[in-house]
Amino acid sequence: MRIRTLTLSLLFSLLAAGQALAHGYTAGAIQIGHPWSRATVTGQPAGGGFMKLTNTGADDKLIAIRADVSATAELHTMQMDGDIMRMRQVDGIALPAGQTVELKPGGYHIMFMRLKAPLKEGASFPATLVFEKAGEVKVDFRVEAAGAGTTGHGAGGHHH
Repeated sequence: MRIRTLTLSLLFSLLAAGQALAHGYTAGAIQIGHPWSRATVTGQPAGGGFMKLTNTGADDKLIAIRADVSATAELHTMQMDGDIMRMRQVDGIALPAGQTVELKPGGYHIMFMRLKAPLKEGASFPATLVFEKAGEVKVDFRVEAAGAGTTGHGAGGHHH
């Protein structure tokens, strides 16, 4: 009996850990996978937000984000201008039907501008994503290590 209880306890712990690691959300036909941000240091004015967006329905667009962690939150992209990588704000991020768009360092991403406090590794913060058709959905961004996502495998080396 004791082994059975221990086995069930271990099974539920593993399931909970898997769900915590995966942390995904849905807005209409949009699947939102693992919203995360990098840790920042005191005085750093902005932080980035990243996630994977999979559209299982008709064309849609991420048009805004709201978060109390910063004065404003903006959608951005990175583009090469000659030999220089430049960041610029965009009005929205297209989510074509049947496609996955990854917001990641060096590509499309969210900028949390004028942070109210540093983003601490291991913490999380709420935000609201706004889609043109799917509407609004509240998500939690997990704060990963400052260098997360630089290996090309997403936050903390996880595959997203």
